[in-house]
Amino acid sequence: MDPRQNRPQNRRKNVTSGGNGAHRRGDGLGTGPVGSGSYSGGSTGGGGGVKRAAAGGGGIMTLLIIGFLLFKFMGSGAGGGGGSSSGSSGGAGNLLGSLLGGGSAPSGFDFSTEDTATGSATSDTAVDTSVATGSREKRTVIKGNNEDVVTIMVYMCGTDLESKYGMASSDMQEMAGASYGDNVNVIVFTGGCSKWKSTGISNKVNQIYQIKNGQVMRLSDDAGSKAMTDPNNLASFIQYCSKNFPANRNELILWDHGGGSVTGYGYDEKNKSSGSMSLAGVNQALKSGGVKFDFVGFDACLMATAETALMLNEHADYLIASEETEPGIGWYYTNWLTKLGSNTSMSTLDIGKNIVDDFVSECAKKCRGQKTTLSVIDLAEFSNTVPKDLNAFAKSVSTKISNDEYKDISNARYSTREFAESSRIDQVDLVNLAENVGTAEGKALAETLKKAVKYNRTSTNMTNAYGVSIYFPYQRTSYVDTACNTYNQIGMDSEYSKCIKQFAKLETGGQVAAGGTGSALSSLFGLGGSSGSSGSSDMIGSLLSSFLGGGRSIAGLDSTNTEFMKDTDVDDTAEYLSTHYFDASKLTWEKQNDSYTMKLADNQWEMVHKLDLNMFYDDGQGYIDLGLDNIYDWTEEGDLIADTEKNWLSINGNVVAYYHTDTTNSGDDTIITGYVPALLNGERVNLIIVFNNANPNGFIAGASTDYVNGETNAVAKNLTELSVGDKLDFICDYYDYDMNYQDSYMIGEQVTVSENMTISNTDVGSGACHILYRFSDIYNQDYWSEPIVIK
Repeated sequence: MDPRQNRPQNRRKNVTSGGNGAHRRGDGLGTGPVGSGSYSGGSTGGGGGVKRAAAGGGGIMTLLIIGFLLFKFMGSGAGGGGGSSSGSSGGAGNLLGSLLGGGSAPSGFDFSTEDTATGSATSDTAVDTSVATGSREKRTVIKGNNEDVVTIMVYMCGTDLESKYGMASSDMQEMAGASYGDNVNVIVFTGGCSKWKSTGISNKVNQIYQIKNGQVMRLSDDAGSKAMTDPNNLASFIQYCSKNFPANRNELILWDHGGGSVTGYGYDEKNKSSGSMSLAGVNQALKSGGVKFDFVGFDACLMATAETALMLNEHADYLIASEETEPGIGWYYTNWLTKLGSNTSMSTLDIGKNIVDDFVSECAKKCRGQKTTLSVIDLAEFSNTVPKDLNAFAKSVSTKISNDEYKDISNARYSTREFAESSRIDQVDLVNLAENVGTAEGKALAETLKKAVKYNRTSTNMTNAYGVSIYFPYQRTSYVDTACNTYNQIGMDSEYSKCIKQFAKLETGGQVAAGGTGSALSSLFGLGGSSGSSGSSDMIGSLLSSFLGGGRSIAGLDSTNTEFMKDTDVDDTAEYLSTHYFDASKLTWEKQNDSYTMKLADNQWEMVHKLDLNMFYDDGQGYIDLGLDNIYDWTEEGDLIADTEKNWLSINGNVVAYYHTDTTNSGDDTIITGYVPALLNGERVNLIIVFNNANPNGFIAGASTDYVNGETNAVAKNLTELSVGDKLDFICDYYDYDMNYQDSYMIGEQVTVSENMTISNTDVGSGACHILYRFSDIYNQDYWSEPIVIK
C-alpha cells in the first residue's frame, strides 16, 4: 500500500514572479486578532460565541462563513429606517418606492414582474409522499378544491442583514411581486434592525405589515419594542395573526441569522445583549402562540437539525430549513407564493418542493459555487421513527468508546460533512455520521432519516448532505453542557446526551494529557510549545485529576461549562490515553542539502487529522503572521517534505494573510476553502478563497462580514459579492519579539477590484521566514513542529 495514502490532502501552488512582498502599512487597526484562533491554547476552547474575533491580545478566533456570496441589493436611493409614521396606507407608498430603489411611490403602486427574478425552478427529484406506519395524523386538515385559507406569518428580524445590505427589503419586494387572492394572507412582523433600507419601516419600534397585490400595508404602527429574540415577542405575533387573520392553514417563517441546535435562532441588532432565541425559547413561543402550523420554515442558516425537528413536532407538520449557511439572497418568494395563490389546497409537500426548488435554482444562478442545502422534513414521521433509532445509534457509539474504540468514532466524526465549519458550532450531517460510524444501528438510523426527509436538494458541490444535521462535539467541547441542557428542555431522550458526553470526556482528556497549550508562538520562540503526552498513565492520571479538581485549565473550559466531565473515570481514561496519543517529541526535521523531511511512524500518522503550514515573516521589528495553508509534499516513502520556498499566497501580487479552513471532496473534485482578513470599502470582512479542479489557482468567491465584538452567537447568511471598483485593504496580525500580540495592521497595498483578480504565490521579501507545521490530532489538539528559519 502506498504509505502516502490517508495522509492530509495538500494544495498545489501557482508560483508567479513579481509582487510587493510582505510589509505592514499604516497604524494598528484595533480590530483584535484576525487569525485562526490557534495561538490562545488548546483547541477545545474558543470562549464566547461563533462569528467573532476576540478583542485585545487574548485568544484569536474569527468567523469564516463558508460559501459564495451574492444578494439582491436595492438601489442606493433607499432611505433609512426613521421613526414610525401614522396611518396604514400612508406608509405603503414610501415603502414600495424604497423597495424599488427610488423615492416615494403613490399608494397602490403595483410591482412589475420585471422588478423581480423570474422563472420557476423545477427538479426531476420526486417528493416522497409515503408515511411510516404509526405516524400521527397531520394536524392541518386541507379542505381541497381551492377552498383553503392560508395565513403566512413572516417573523422578520432585519438585523444587519437589512441595515447593511437591504436583504429584508429585497425579500419583501419578492413577496409583493407574487400574485394571490383574498384566501392568502402574508403578514410580516418587522424589527431588530438599526436602519431599514425601506423608507417607512421603523427602526424605533416593531411593526406589522400585510403584503398583497403589490402593496405593503402597515397594520400596526407600534407593536412594541421587545427584542426579536424574546419568545414572548414571537408568541404575541402568532396570537395577533391567529386573531386577525384566521385560517385553516397556518405557516410560520422565521427570517434572520440562525445558529442551529446549540445557539438557536436570531440576532437582534438593536438588542445585542438579548442573545439568540434557543430551541427551548422557540418551543416556549410556539406553545404560547397557540397555533398548529402546516409548516415552520427557517429562512436562516443551519436550522435543519434533528433537535429542531424533534422540538417542533408538537407545533407543526413539516420543517423546511437548511443544514448549511444560506447564501445572502435567502429564499426566493415570488414563485412559490404565486403557485400557492393559484391553489391554496396544494399539498404541503408540494409547497415545500416549490420553496426548495426556487431557492436552490436561484442560488445556482446567482451565487456561484455556494454550498446550498434546503430540505423538507415530515415531523410526524420523524418523531415516530427517529428517536428509537437515534437512541440505539447513541448506545452503539457509547459501546464503541467503552471498548477503547474512541479513535474510530473520532475519525468518523472528522470525516463527516460539517456545516459552517469555521464557526465551530459542531453541526454535522446525521446520515453521514451514522454511516461513517459503521455500526448496524448507524446504518438503520441512516435509512430511517432518509425516509423522514421527504425532499432534499443541494448545490452540485455539496456531498453527504441528506437533509438533517445534529450537534456532535469535536471543534470544541465548551458547548456540550449547553446542548445537553437544551435536550432536557425540549424533551429529547438522554441516550444521545450520554453519548456526546462520553466522546467529549475523552477528547478533553486527550487535550489535558497533551498540556492543552499547543502554541505556534511557543514553538516559534523555541519554548517547546508542543510537548505532547508523556505516554505514562500515571502522569496522565495526575494531569486529569488536577484538571477535574480545578488545578489546571484549558482555554475555553472552566467550572461553568465542564459538567460533562464530572463523573470521569480517571484511571480508565488515563489508561486509554497512554496507549493512544500523538508523540509531539517526534516533530523534528532531517535536513539534507536544502530539503527538510520529517519521518513519523504509521501509527502516528493515524493520529493526525489535519496538517497546515504556518509561516511568520520577520520584518525587522517583529513577526507578521501570514496564516495557515495546506502546503506540503511527500517522499515516496511517505515522509513529510516541508515547503521551504519563501513565497506565500498573494492577491494581485500582494502577499496576504491566508487561513485554510477546510478540504472536502465532491466526487472527483477536491474543494479547498480558506479566508483572507480584509477591509472591503472600509468594512471588516473575510474574503472567501476557493480552490477546486475547475479553478486550481483559486478564485475570490465573495466576502462575509466579520463580527469583531462578539455581537451574536448565530451565523449570518452570506452577504456580499465583490464589485468592480471596490477597494480592498488586506489585514494581518503582528507580534513583537517578546511573543506579545501588538495589533492587526494592513498588509501590502490597497487593491481595486477588477474583472481579473489573480491568486498566486509570490515572494515574501528579503526578511527571514519562520516555517512551522501545525498537526491536529484525533482529540483536536494542535501541535507545532520546531521552526525552520529561511533567510
